[in-house]
Amino acid sequence: MPGLLLDTLKGTNGSRRPLWLMRQAGRYLPEYRALRAEKGGFLALVYDCEAAAEVTLQPIDRFGFDGAILFSDILIVPYAMGQDLQFLAGEGPHLSPRLADAALASLEMVPERLSPIYRTVELCVERLDDTKTMLGFAGSPWTVATYMVNGEGSRDQHAAREMAYGDPAAFKAIIDAIADVTVEYLVGQARAGAEAVQLFDSWSGSLAPDEFERWVIAPNASITARFKQQCPDVPVIGFPKGAGEKLAAYARETGVDAVGVDETVDPIWAARELPANMPVQGNLDPLILLSGGKRMTDRAKYILDCFADRPHVFNLGHGIGKETPIAHVEELLATVRDWSR
Repeated sequence: MPGLLLDTLKGTNGSRRPLWLMRQAGRYLPEYRALRAEKGGFLALVYDCEAAAEVTLQPIDRFGFDGAILFSDILIVPYAMGQDLQFLAGEGPHLSPRLADAALASLEMVPERLSPIYRTVELCVERLDDTKTMLGFAGSPWTVATYMVNGEGSRDQHAAREMAYGDPAAFKAIIDAIADVTVEYLVGQARAGAEAVQLFDSWSGSLAPDEFERWVIAPNASITARFKQQCPDVPVIGFPKGAGEKLAAYARETGVDAVGVDETVDPIWAARELPANMPVQGNLDPLILLSGGKRMTDRAKYILDCFADRPHVFNLGHGIGKETPIAHVEELLATVRDWSR
């Protein structure tokens, strides 16, 4: 029998709301910090399938969330495409060669870098209760491309935006190549047992409206359509962070089953403007969860009330912060569990 989360993603508007949190498997949990200290660097932990499965399931064991999100990283795709990937302490991820300086054709695909991720999914599914939903994910092409072109993260995605304007044919080739690998990657996760998948477009908010159509909506529509051809029963959650008023077009045009809403979007507007009966996910500010208290619980109840008339997955507007107290997460969980439509 499908769990509450999977039912909701498939369009059921029940009396209770499922809850999971982006980045719920990670640094705010003492058990995660202990395991990472034992195993070493982040990438080593991702590629240790047993350890990655344990990290994925740690928040389920502690909190009983309705969904387990695969412990991995959006940069596994460029790593499989042939870029070198390193996570440097205090600096974040680095990819080389950066495609601002090297041709896409210089990369050589390393498909075996995807296989351990599928094994992690299999291990999680073996251990998950039937009431919990296993979630896979990938980065969307625009966001992944920003890292591939620049070699690292940036505040305004300058290098990728400059290439997209200055050499759109070359940039489209990068986007298309990412999309092709992403379809394969998501299908592999689904065949390993992922029951739903999320497409993260963390930097979509940096684009002008026509560029958003070209580099966010069009590639995500292509990925979703091709994924659905092979996995028609696996819901796709699209999360274009920072999309603002462009979120409605994204929801209509990409073919995703559900749409993630970040904390900057008014839930009243989202409930009114998004397609009728489309499941939504979000959108508590991670910083109000960090602060906790009555203001946090009141805001959570407000969000729940705003989305009462459509299927709603309660989540944050982005990833949980590493300093978030465990007690605040427990308080949020109790608030969502106590609410009913």
